[in-house]
Amino acid sequence: MAVNLSKNGPVLTAAFKEVVDEKSNTNWALFTYEGNSNDIRLAEKGDGGLEELVEELNSGKVMYAFCRVLDPNSGLPKYVLINWTGEGVKDARKGICANHVSSMANFLKGAHVTINARAEEDVEPEVIMQKVAKASGANYSFHKESSSRFQDSGPQGPVGSVYQKTNAMSEIKKTNKDNFWAQAEKEEEKRRQEERRKADEERQRLEKERKDREAKETVQRDQRDKERATQIEQQKKYQQQQEAASKEQEKQRWEAASLISQRAMNPREMFKQRERGITPSDSDVPSAAPASPQPVEPPAANSYVQEAAHEEPAQVEETNSYEVPAEETADRGICARALYDYQAADDTEISFDPDEIITGIEMIDEGWWRGYGPDGNFGMFPANYVELI
Repeated sequence: MAVNLSKNGPVLTAAFKEVVDEKSNTNWALFTYEGNSNDIRLAEKGDGGLEELVEELNSGKVMYAFCRVLDPNSGLPKYVLINWTGEGVKDARKGICANHVSSMANFLKGAHVTINARAEEDVEPEVIMQKVAKASGANYSFHKESSSRFQDSGPQGPVGSVYQKTNAMSEIKKTNKDNFWAQAEKEEEKRRQEERRKADEERQRLEKERKDREAKETVQRDQRDKERATQIEQQKKYQQQQEAASKEQEKQRWEAASLISQRAMNPREMFKQRERGITPSDSDVPSAAPASPQPVEPPAANSYVQEAAHEEPAQVEETNSYEVPAEETADRGICARALYDYQAADDTEISFDPDEIITGIEMIDEGWWRGYGPDGNFGMFPANYVELI
């Protein structure tokens, strides 16, 4: 990730300006990271020069130092940038911070000498000042020595050599540092590629999960719609069946009422006449049945009771034009099951509900019978409202 210079931007900029301002006493500033983040903060600043600066370098941190020094040749101010990576910093952290060097150089611009340091011998003030002198581009000591050398000063000694012995350890360290930074950059690039690859894989995985979830929800929604449609269809069929059954039952009741209304004479009156010994004449039979069913008006209870009380019924031999079924039992007599509900019009009739049993039935007429109802009362009821059992 990139280095973050905006979080503490005003403080960082103020410290940098103090160092580059020749009128300011502050001649160095040290910058480092906030914890393990990439946010740069000001670690310390001072006016004691390189000697004071190198004392603040921490072997366990990555730090950036910017210092103002005086060129030993010209006496002019020069600026030194030190990229410090302590020996105790983990390799992973080193690789990350290696990519921040260029960003810090752009921020701490104007440096005449840049030093990549890992140990104390890399930041010794004498070594740094030698590099500053070499970078100045002018060797004033050479001119001074030349002017004095060509003066007549007597016999000259042997000519000296400019040969300097090569320090093998110093060269090895320098090579190792260069190799380290190159390797760090490669590792950082490899790490970024790996992060991009993982991010792509995670994005593809999330996209696949989203598509699978949407497909599953679609299947479940279609299944719910089918189940709902099936339930609605079943409810419609059930309602149609109920309506058909209700119409059929109403039709049967209407037909039963029509049969009752179309009989030749009132069976209760015929029953009374039979008890009195009177045979109904043909003149009492109407020539035609009514065109539409009329409600049966039962005889008044009081008149029937009074007549039964004052008149002794005659012994009349009743004959039926239909046969008695064989389902008659010894104790209950002829029994029938109610097909419809019937409410008694007076005390001479009985009431019952569908599926209730009427016992001890006497078939006094083709349209009207007598028997014991579910409540134990004995009375008349329409014959077509029941079925024999």
